Order: sequence, then structure tokens, then C-alpha cells
Amino acid sequence: MSDIHIDRNVLRDLQEVMEEGYVCLLETFLDDSDKRLSQLHEAKSALELGHAAHSFKGSSSNMGALALAALCQQLEARVKQQPLYGIEDLINQIDREYEVVRHLYAEERHRVSIG
Repeated sequence: MSDIHIDRNVLRDLQEVMEEGYVCLLETFLDDSDKRLSQLHEAKSALELGHAAHSFKGSSSNMGALALAALCQQLEARVKQQPLYGIEDLINQIDREYEVVRHLYAEERHRVSIG
């Protein structure tokens, strides 16, 4: 698993604490992340975008997806500045990073399930 995208120590700690619930935790994170990503794309105001970015940042950070959390933090800070030009590029970066994270967490889920 790539250390650039995921903090393995966080996952190891979560697996230790969650035990049998770890796979469910991974699945819940992925489901919630899909919803949070949709919220980013569907936001109608800077306030909605900021709330969605903040929420996504927190869950990503808690799950060890540090690069994704950092991008969400950048977006959260950026929406406080007017005008909002350049926001699309940051959201696209979040989309791309989430695709990597989603794949890595699916691999982690598979690894734990067969292990």
C-alpha cells in the first residue's frame, strides 16, 4: 500500500482496535466518501462546499488518507477566498486522489478478507 496516499500506521491501529469490524469500517468509509464527493460536486454555494470539504477532510484524516485530507483542507481554506476561480481544479485533484484511495482501500479490504 502506498505511503504517499495512505498512512499504514493509522490502518494498522484501526485494524487492531476494530478487529472484526475493520472490513465494515473500510466499507463504510468508502460509501461515505462517495456521498461526500457527490456533495462537493453538487454544492450550490461556497458555504456548502466548505462544509462538504471539512467533513471529507475529517473522515479522510481519521482513516489515514492523508493526501486526500490535505486536498480537502486546501479546498476548505480556498472557498473562504473570493472569487472562487480555480476551485474546479482542486475538486478534480480530490476526485483523482479519491480514485487512488478507493482502489487502495479496496485492496486492503480484500487483503484482510482473505488473510
